[in-house]
Amino acid sequence: MRIAVIGGGINGLASAWQLALAGHQVELFERDALMQATSAASSKLLHGGLRYLEQGHIRLVQEALRERRWWIKKAPRLTRRLPILYPIYQDGRRPRWQLKIGLWLYDFLSGRKGIGRHRWLTPAQLLRCSPELNPEGLTGGYLFFDGQMQDQQLGLWVAAQAEKQGVKIHQHSPVAAVRANGALQLQGSSNWLQFDRVINVAGPWSNQLLEQSGLVVQQQLDLVRGSHLLLPPVSKYGHMLEVPGEKRIVFVLPYQGQTLLGTTEVRQSLAEPIACSHEERSYLLDLYNHYFVTSRNAADIIREFAGVRPLLGGSDNASTASREYSMHWQQQLLTVTGGKWTTARALARQVVQQVLLSDKN
Repeated sequence: MRIAVIGGGINGLASAWQLALAGHQVELFERDALMQATSAASSKLLHGGLRYLEQGHIRLVQEALRERRWWIKKAPRLTRRLPILYPIYQDGRRPRWQLKIGLWLYDFLSGRKGIGRHRWLTPAQLLRCSPELNPEGLTGGYLFFDGQMQDQQLGLWVAAQAEKQGVKIHQHSPVAAVRANGALQLQGSSNWLQFDRVINVAGPWSNQLLEQSGLVVQQQLDLVRGSHLLLPPVSKYGHMLEVPGEKRIVFVLPYQGQTLLGTTEVRQSLAEPIACSHEERSYLLDLYNHYFVTSRNAADIIREFAGVRPLLGGSDNASTASREYSMHWQQQLLTVTGGKWTTARALARQVVQQVLLSDKN
């Protein structure tokens, strides 16, 4: 089949690649350059999502852990195994036994080919790993392992694999409208391009494209901004830290010789600028200064970036919004929404399956 994929983020690129591997003739349309928006503004983690276990998303975590292993194996120059510390303090919201159960399950879901088992560390051992950690009230903590990536470069690697399979990639080619019969119209053109199937995987803009095309939106999205700061280096270990007074988690990670601090979760609209706000900046610096001996302020920020994640709607709290994905057909048009970076290839395989089933029907 001739298939058009709309969206040059990681989900669109992975979908185009997997569809081409399945024997389809694929063209991908991206409004800007590849991997420039949400997919390049992640926390740079390839992870199952330890905190998603707390919300009962066991299927998602198991799938993501399987995909984490695949990415690290297939793209070793752009990924690595990252040791992460979860320090526990006397005023923490999660007791040691709860974390132990979660980490045991995390390791179990990773299977025999996991990337490392968790273990308990005493306060002295934690401080040897991360001397800048605040020792006051520290009762110990856990060491576990996840994956880290260079997200933009890894996405471009996927694009290269797609092109090797014959995918035609059109950058700076915004799609103005789609039709349920499998047609699309590029911005500035009066012509309609006809395909056997159109896959709308435009991330935060997928529903906007349906609306401007006069089509029904079948899955509401929560658009959530996540902001990050880059600070001077603090440790070779990653840190998974509870926000004081909240159940939220923020990461402090070594990244390319610097420290990556994030993320936030703030609802926003596409009409607003996608940028780290003053409030988010203060929120993240306050968190950092709570846990580390050497404090940082705005003058220490090397760079900051933000991206909008399209999460499945229905949750009052952005922190608990589902990272699952959904797919909805309107005749020959498939709209794909939600998902997370690590599971992009798994999502793409589901797209291939959906196209196969639609052909049989």
